[in-house]
Amino acid sequence: MPPKIHTMRRTVIAATVLVVVVIAAVLVVRARPPEPAAAPPPAVKTTTVRKGDLTNTRTLQAQLGFGAARPVKGTAGTVTKLPATGQTTELGKELYRVDDQPVVVFFGATPLFRALDAPGLKGSDVAVVMDNLAALGYSVGTRPKDATKAELTPRVVDALKKWQKALGVEQTGVLAPGRVLVLDRPMRVGTVKAQLGEPATEELFEVTPTTRLVSLQVPVSEAGVLKTDLPVVIVRPDNRSVPAKVTSVTQVATTSENGGGGPKADVVVTPDNPADVEDLDTAPVRLTITTESRAGVLTVPLAALVALKEGGYAVQLPSGGLKAVQTGLYSQDKVEISGDGVTDGLEVVTAQ
Repeated sequence: MPPKIHTMRRTVIAATVLVVVVIAAVLVVRARPPEPAAAPPPAVKTTTVRKGDLTNTRTLQAQLGFGAARPVKGTAGTVTKLPATGQTTELGKELYRVDDQPVVVFFGATPLFRALDAPGLKGSDVAVVMDNLAALGYSVGTRPKDATKAELTPRVVDALKKWQKALGVEQTGVLAPGRVLVLDRPMRVGTVKAQLGEPATEELFEVTPTTRLVSLQVPVSEAGVLKTDLPVVIVRPDNRSVPAKVTSVTQVATTSENGGGGPKADVVVTPDNPADVEDLDTAPVRLTITTESRAGVLTVPLAALVALKEGGYAVQLPSGGLKAVQTGLYSQDKVEISGDGVTDGLEVVTAQ
């Protein structure tokens, strides 16, 4: 083949290869998927400064019941009848029997400590008898304001006899200590300890207040917030909330008396409405106490606070700017804030 023709053939082949390569490149470029658009920045989460109330609470375990029990003992004789558990004491009514004689309830501050068996006796025990007979409708005359000067007059003795007649016992006009049980107020019979036929001088039964109470014991160091008349909430076993108040806080033990646990305080809480717990006898409950509170303050979620390098906190505006704030009460996931330009309804950035 002549050299000229050979050269021309190589040139044609080279041009053909070049065209094929260009076409292939064009096809590759056309087949390549388009580049994805840049992802938009994540949306900024915001929250709003709100005006409201903040509270911190403390929950304590407690016991609903009838309060502290007081033992009752009789005098000489044999127990022949006992009261029923839950029975409520009533003025002038028989509560139990000794030697088959009724023991009747009187109310007052002084128990009978002697037999009232002779006109002319004076004292606080005479005043108790006069007050109770008068309350039962018997005429006893005017009692001196000073209870220690109350006198067992013939008129009082006559009233005693009339009461004894109504009671169905011998009308002697004499009242022995074992014939009446003097209580400071109406009470409820708790646990009955004695059995029929046992000596009346033993512990017979216990009496408790008639109103259901919540009682608990706390270290004195933790009882500072528990003040008389403090509003609290009783949470029943069924999780119902019952409004109540602290009615007493009393220190009851020293470090040596409670095994080194430190001094304790007995706390008693009374429901505002006794009917709220009247369906319960004794039961474990929870006591919710408000330890701190703020009313009508500006608040944000804790996640909206930004810690500043120089110390303190700020909130961030959606535009990126920061507003320094002062923090107040923390409560659960919220915090009280204040500062220049911080107002109710202000939109701020939050991390959650």
